[in-house]
Amino acid sequence: MSHGHSRGLGAGHAHGGGAAYGKTDEGTPTTAAGRHRWRLAVAFGLVAAFFGVELAAGLMASSLALISDAGHMAADVVTLGAALVATRIATRPDRTGRRTFGSYRAEVFASGLAVLIMLGVSVFIAVEAIARIGRPAEPGVGVMLAVGALGLVVNLVCLALLRSGAGESLNVKGAYLEVLADTVGSVGVIAAALLIRATGSPWWDTGIALGIAVFVAVRAIALGREVVAVLGQHAPAGIDPGAVQAALEGVPGVVEVHDLHLWQLTSGMNVATAHLVTADGPSDALSDATSLLRDGFGIAHATLQVETTPSARCEGADW
Repeated sequence: MSHGHSRGLGAGHAHGGGAAYGKTDEGTPTTAAGRHRWRLAVAFGLVAAFFGVELAAGLMASSLALISDAGHMAADVVTLGAALVATRIATRPDRTGRRTFGSYRAEVFASGLAVLIMLGVSVFIAVEAIARIGRPAEPGVGVMLAVGALGLVVNLVCLALLRSGAGESLNVKGAYLEVLADTVGSVGVIAAALLIRATGSPWWDTGIALGIAVFVAVRAIALGREVVAVLGQHAPAGIDPGAVQAALEGVPGVVEVHDLHLWQLTSGMNVATAHLVTADGPSDALSDATSLLRDGFGIAHATLQVETTPSARCEGADW
């Protein structure tokens, strides 16, 4: 759509549908994570049920590998729970009139919480492992094998549930990486038990626990970088601002593009604003440009201002 302004200025906006997002029953756009909410719910139930079993078994068997994996499983419970709450908040209609961008960033904040929890678990495991130096405990190998195998099955089921959504939503990706790290933890518990049985050395329990801590920390940092990129309003991954500007300048009737801004509101919701300079004022250039952004770059919401070449100055924000 376009709105006429003085000095031949015009503005318009476009909302992309389709792959970007759908609608709830109340008309609020659903996010990528919202479409996979049932998967998060099932994974949450499975992980929460297994957490208590693993923690009790770890304490009973005096296995740091099991206890560390249980600690990470607790992080999974919190992360999945936060992800579920965030998907509900994100699609809740704003009745205050002040959240002009909605509450979609709740999902990004949930991912940030996942990062903090994963880092906290890594530090806890490392501290516990260092504390055991010089006084290694004798873990119960049989319990480690049984619980590790059960945990592996639970995690594999959760990974299968979350995998499809991890590529679409940063929120689901945070939960997926949590479960992936815990899957590695379960494999580590099984490996530690087998190595202890083969060598008779309890040091394998501590060493593999430290390995789990490092793996979790690395995954947390990688996810944290993505969260910071979204909150810092960087251009969305996979979208080159230079390519977007060049494409807009190639729209018939457009002679210049400036004040181009690209960012991500939440996963699956890319946003753009730009000023288009045309020779003849608002024309088909506006609709052509919005269609280009939506279909060519997957930008769900674009706000464009059209200016005429004779304008002496830009009628918009000065930054």
